Amino acid sequence: MAGVFAAMLWGFHAMILHHAPDMFRAPQEDMSFGWYVPLFSLYVVWTERRKILDSLGAPSWAGLLAALPFLALGFLGVRGVQLRFEIVAFVGLLITVPWAFFGKETAKAVLFPALFLLFCIPLATFLDVVTVHLRLLASSTAFAVARGVGANIVQQGTMVGAADGSFAIDVADPCSGLRSLFALMALTAGYAYFTQPTWLRRGILFAASVPIAILGNVVRILTIVLVANFASSDFATGFYHDYSGFVVFAVAILLMVATGEGISRVCEFGVKSCESGERVMDTGETSVVRRTRRCQRGLTPWSSSLVVVVTFAFVASVMFFQAATPDVTVAEAPNVHLADIPGFSSEVLEPSEAELTVLPSDTVIEKRRYVADSGDWMVVSLVVGGKSKSSIHRPELCLPAQGLRMERPRTRSVAGRDWRFIDLASKDSPTFGFAYTFFNQDGFKTASHVSRIFRDVLDRSVLNRIDRWVMVTVNASRSDDAGLAALLSRLDLERSSAK
Repeated sequence: MAGVFAAMLWGFHAMILHHAPDMFRAPQEDMSFGWYVPLFSLYVVWTERRKILDSLGAPSWAGLLAALPFLALGFLGVRGVQLRFEIVAFVGLLITVPWAFFGKETAKAVLFPALFLLFCIPLATFLDVVTVHLRLLASSTAFAVARGVGANIVQQGTMVGAADGSFAIDVADPCSGLRSLFALMALTAGYAYFTQPTWLRRGILFAASVPIAILGNVVRILTIVLVANFASSDFATGFYHDYSGFVVFAVAILLMVATGEGISRVCEFGVKSCESGERVMDTGETSVVRRTRRCQRGLTPWSSSLVVVVTFAFVASVMFFQAATPDVTVAEAPNVHLADIPGFSSEVLEPSEAELTVLPSDTVIEKRRYVADSGDWMVVSLVVGGKSKSSIHRPELCLPAQGLRMERPRTRSVAGRDWRFIDLASKDSPTFGFAYTFFNQDGFKTASHVSRIFRDVLDRSVLNRIDRWVMVTVNASRSDDAGLAALLSRLDLERSSAK
């Protein structure tokens, strides 16, 4: 077992030392709580070490079979540099390898501390579509309550402001509550595990963390609006905005504790279903006898040894192969450029300072502005990625940072190519159209960020090749589907792209 875990640490060393810490530091994820998740899992293992030792039984072929999919997922994640795949695979192996070595009861004993590590998975940018709905919920609730107490305010989308224009508060992505939701869910999971004796009661308390976190964020936005309306807008959007999160989070923790106490009181007053499945801590001779019986009912000594040897061989060999990743080949970049379009005047635009400094040096950027005689216009950016997968990103991640509000995302086909359409709006400009698409040097086309990721992971892992992806983004004067499609159909991305 020590050899297997040492191999896992070696095989996942890039995730442990680089990929996960880099994500914990990323401002767009805001996962500062992620540093404490592994420490808490180790604490749980230490406090329940007697339970884990008492669960040891005979090796199991079923555990080895269950480990195989996680070995494959980990291989794809490490070679494809996909942190979410890596974490899920690592957690799965922490459960299935003890299952293979010591049986199902040991897998159950380590289930919670292993699953708790899933809170290290970055989800804020992955679930950005949820962020919009949480922002609307917070702003709409704050508007309704504030109006009810006499505040003279108006609402437009996620913006709540004074009717006379003296202040305006936009509930942006960081204020959506999604990130505090994950932190409170992790905290509640640990609290529920140690304070509730059954899995049913733990599940109820854990589920309650979601509405508690959402309620806490709604109350925070409401108080900011009320302070801005009845006191000082500068104080509300400045000092109070920066420090009110701590107060609301403390209130959410108190609600969590009160909910846990309420669940305990209800169960104590005769809700017998809450007590089904009560944990019994075996100690002394009883646990030794049960462990001995499990070993006696298990496999023969020869078969047991074979399970252990085969498990070690499978895990260690895969960890060795994914840790000793050979040099990858970088595909030749597609020969694609932005050309003149008949009926449009065009001008070449220089990349912004942020694009030149943030993107890797081997990234190729071209930008042009096209204006038709009718007055319709579009600004096209063509980005050809390099060796680093950070060259190509999901546009939804950077649009909110530019102060833009995304509306009506949908996928449309234009001239045999899928495009992702989004309506963009801001405080100081009317709604305009936005579209993007991806393709690589093999001619694989998609408007789905997920499809592009899976294709890239497979090519990096199986073919040991880094694809040269092209991301085309278009800002356009037309936001209606027909008008935006008419503009996009004039772009010729096939003529000069290499197959």
